Amino acid sequence: MDSPLKETRIDGEVAFDGRFLKVARDRIRLPDGKETNREYIKHPGAVVILPVFDDGRVLLERQFRYPLGREFVEFPAGKIDPGEDTLACAKRELQEETGYTAKEWQFICTIHNAIAYSDEHLDLFVARGLVEGEAKLDEGEFLECFTSTVPEMLGMIKSGAITDVKTIIGTFWLEKLMNGTWKPG
Repeated sequence: MDSPLKETRIDGEVAFDGRFLKVARDRIRLPDGKETNREYIKHPGAVVILPVFDDGRVLLERQFRYPLGREFVEFPAGKIDPGEDTLACAKRELQEETGYTAKEWQFICTIHNAIAYSDEHLDLFVARGLVEGEAKLDEGEFLECFTSTVPEMLGMIKSGAITDVKTIIGTFWLEKLMNGTWKPG
């Protein structure tokens, strides 16, 4: 049964076709029968890795993000390639960005980080049993890796030093997982 809130696509077009992002412009029918337009970013999806060392410390990255003109503290993450399995993507991104591989992987959840203007989704994974290696950053990618504890990360969230939504949600998940109050799906 359809939701009484459902909007139905009538037709549409690609408004912008970039190397990384595409913007769609659709004509839709609203629940009251009227027509309007929706513009949104088409995104292939991404993964977020929550790398946890045996001592409980967490591996993080510091990276400059051009749209906001400043550095951000983030979990390793990356875009899913066409046809790529999400776990394979998580393993690839962890190694490329940090050099680490992991012996244990656990899917946590899927989040939708920009529902008003994008179809992007992020699959979060915890990675444990970390083994150090050599990073293989993409051309034009620059970042610094460092470690922190979950309590330190919660303090950075509270103070505004961490504002990246995937990192905030991942930190809250880690806190609940580590203290045993949440178990993944």
